[in-house]
Amino acid sequence: MRHLILGILFTLLSCTFLYSQTKVGGQVYDSNKQPVPFANIVFANSTIGTITDENGRFYMESDNNYSNVKVSFIGFKTKTIKLTKRVTYKMEIILEEEAAALDEVVIYKGKTSKKNNPAIDILRKIWKNRRENGVKKFKQYAYDKYEKLEFDLNTIDSTLINSRIFNGMEFIFDDVDTSRITGKTYLPIFLNEALSKVYGDNQINEYKEVLTGNKNAGFSDNQTLIAFVKDLYSDYDVYENYLKFFDKSFTSPLSRTGINVYNYVLTDSAYIDNKWCYNIIYYPRRKNELTFKGDFWVNDTTWAIKEINLEVTKSANINWVKDLYIEQEFDVLNDSIFLITKDYFQSDFAFSKKEKSRGVYGKRTTLYDNYKFDIKKDKKFYQSQVDPYDHDIYNRKDSFWENARMEKLNKDEQKVYKLLDTLRTVKAFKRLYNIGTILATGYIEFNGFDYGPLFSTVGYNNIEGWRLRAGGRTYFTANDRWRIEGYGAYGFKDQKFKYGLSGKYLVDRKSRLIVSAGNRRDVEQLGASLTNTNDVEGRSLASSSIIATGDNNRLTSINLSALSLQLEPKKNFTVGITGSFRTLKPADRSLFSLDFIDPETNELQTEIKQTEIATSLAYFPGRKTTGYGVDRITVNSGDFATIFLNYSVGLKDIIESDFEYQKIQLLYQQPWNIGGFGRLNSTLEMGKTFGDVPLGLLSVIPGNQTYLSIYNTFPLLNFYEFVTDTYATLHLEHNFNGRIFSRIPLLRKLNLRELVGVRGAWGEISNDNILLSAPSNETLIAPNDRVYWEYSLGVGNIFKIFRIDFHFRGNYFDNPDARKFGVTGSFGFYF
Repeated sequence: MRHLILGILFTLLSCTFLYSQTKVGGQVYDSNKQPVPFANIVFANSTIGTITDENGRFYMESDNNYSNVKVSFIGFKTKTIKLTKRVTYKMEIILEEEAAALDEVVIYKGKTSKKNNPAIDILRKIWKNRRENGVKKFKQYAYDKYEKLEFDLNTIDSTLINSRIFNGMEFIFDDVDTSRITGKTYLPIFLNEALSKVYGDNQINEYKEVLTGNKNAGFSDNQTLIAFVKDLYSDYDVYENYLKFFDKSFTSPLSRTGINVYNYVLTDSAYIDNKWCYNIIYYPRRKNELTFKGDFWVNDTTWAIKEINLEVTKSANINWVKDLYIEQEFDVLNDSIFLITKDYFQSDFAFSKKEKSRGVYGKRTTLYDNYKFDIKKDKKFYQSQVDPYDHDIYNRKDSFWENARMEKLNKDEQKVYKLLDTLRTVKAFKRLYNIGTILATGYIEFNGFDYGPLFSTVGYNNIEGWRLRAGGRTYFTANDRWRIEGYGAYGFKDQKFKYGLSGKYLVDRKSRLIVSAGNRRDVEQLGASLTNTNDVEGRSLASSSIIATGDNNRLTSINLSALSLQLEPKKNFTVGITGSFRTLKPADRSLFSLDFIDPETNELQTEIKQTEIATSLAYFPGRKTTGYGVDRITVNSGDFATIFLNYSVGLKDIIESDFEYQKIQLLYQQPWNIGGFGRLNSTLEMGKTFGDVPLGLLSVIPGNQTYLSIYNTFPLLNFYEFVTDTYATLHLEHNFNGRIFSRIPLLRKLNLRELVGVRGAWGEISNDNILLSAPSNETLIAPNDRVYWEYSLGVGNIFKIFRIDFHFRGNYFDNPDARKFGVTGSFGFYF
């Protein structure tokens, strides 16, 4: 009897829940049954609406009851449709053309005029009164921030549910729900909640976010996943000309260049929170560009945005993202200052952009509250380091979250915590998780030990022949305070065993004081990079590339031992000191020589022994990392500047060391986002060696004899083609992100991306250094007469994963074995 009563109550509750919602979806056509893209759909007498996609499809829902839907589009008669049911998913709406309204071109192409357009008049007022985020109007500010990250498996159907891959996990599909944005079924699989206190001072340009609580349900050691998603959904300002997502710059609908990119239509006006606002819809003028479609409400006196919706068009040149949807809401302070109160971001990650393809929703909901202004804090408050891990913060009680959440979890989110706890005990899920981990990290996980990386198992070069490598690392959690790494390798041609072993320990988390030591005996391609470090685990890709151009036989046998200390006194600023001893000799003296004349004895030496102390300063402004152990993972690689300064001293007669010298090196890398014109990467390297040293200790301009595109190398230079003791190089590479190809009809649908690059190197080498290495029989040439240069033309995003570059040499054609032209390629997953 009890179960019968519960069943009746559940049925009544379900009916009540459905009755309190209105859900509609379908497709909009013209009288010729052609889809009408970017039509405006709203619930009548409300501000709730959406825009059809490129195929005329739409979906929207509301927790309130509505009986009518209004459909409008420029050049067509507005149509109001009565809803007979609360849930209607397959509506077919036919719009009639309004022949007298606009000329034929406007009707069929939906282009709006840039002149005499009231929507653009309003847009110009937004520009004139545009403001930075509301908090920028005050000297200091503080507010509470609640952030919820969620991953959902979407497009759940019977085929997926009955798939063999989910054998033993069928119970997870009991919690399937429907997205309010797309109308697709989805299953929550991951949830993270974070509560922070944010402080800022606009006068001294300082910002600090203090985490006060964090709770998650999902895979173990998921800090990297959380940080990666946070970086993808990094903060943005809709008033900026360009909004950066997934490492790409999208033109904002509020941009000053927007009238050249978007169509704008003034469609409605209404009171929102006692403020009279205008509603403007917008949609792109061309396909395949990084643009949005959507609408916004703007206040009629301050010309500030009250609400805005942005949805990336499916034709946009972006990979692995089928849909991207953004909502922002603003509240009014003192009748004039608009402050953001809610930011909702949803993306659909999928291999295909087809309508029925499955994917994973990534959702971020951010709420802002308790704003306070002009409360000054000392500068030391912003600069002081805090322990990045506080056990209490990550283990708050349920009562804390019940009071702290600015928005209650819905029924599906509440179930996620229990669902993931249950999944961890299911063998089938563990198997899937292990496969995913191997593909993502390259390591096979055991209890406390990882075997790998698997991708370095096989290599080839002229000295070792085929080379097999096996290695691993200790790994208990992502936040281990100590780690030991090692490997062993064997070359079948030289029949020699090589190895590397290193260990490091995090002494203090706040200052990130790390002690490390190690030893490596291996065969290496020296001169594959200019700015070298004494990393005992490091190995150049050029040393074991399976396919190479020309003979890859100028390899060096290296025996390197190093002890180092590293400190991070300020975020992203590190100081290091390393003491090292290394011996260098040719891997095969019949093919390559490092011989030199001992300056004191005038005797021929075939092996270099060198003790060195190096002090380094490194600064990475804007770098974002995750983890609080000895190893941290950078989550925004390639998206921040790098400034590296190294000063090293060679000590003679210490452990039989041969040479005394001083060397200074500077590396400066900077990415530049140039709005709608793409992204420019630049690298400047400079260095000088004071003192006389042989070939093995000189600076080699890095060549590249592989068929892989390796940044910061010269693809048409052979190894050791240019050798210097003083050098300067500059690398520039620009990715237009398809801006040119998107305007060529036959290429537009391929979503290819065009790249151009130019590289230059200048250097000198003293006569004393040339004479010192004379017995090596190597011709030492420096590009001192004129700057050596190359340029490249490339095509990226071929099949979404491949890039090919065509390289052309600019000068020094008379160098021995000089290559005038070359082709390299690379694989990668890029948005």
